[in-house]
Amino acid sequence: MVVRNIGIDVKVPRKSCDDRYCPFHGVLPVRGKVLDGTVSSSKMTRAVTVERDYFHYVKKYMRYEKRRSKIMAHNPPCIDAKEGDKVKIMECRPLSKAIAFVVVEKTGKEE
Repeated sequence: MVVRNIGIDVKVPRKSCDDRYCPFHGVLPVRGKVLDGTVSSSKMTRAVTVERDYFHYVKKYMRYEKRRSKIMAHNPPCIDAKEGDKVKIMECRPLSKAIAFVVVEKTGKEE
């Protein structure tokens, strides 16, 4: 099992896969943003929707407001994230119209 170094410190998946778009076992290079979130939907084939909560500063009121965004990400078979899993996703080249991120690590379940 040949595993590529993707350039960030994440746990390497134990399973292997034959997915071309896997950053560990395929040929997909990753770069740019690294985001954390929770998988909100895993109904698509090899793709998940990751929901991310963050704070946005409102200058007029000098306060923060909660915001939420949903990001589509490719889900390699060796990682296989399900709904409710906390994941780390990383930016890659566009794989489809909506997908430009890939799941690189499953960090646990949501409480």
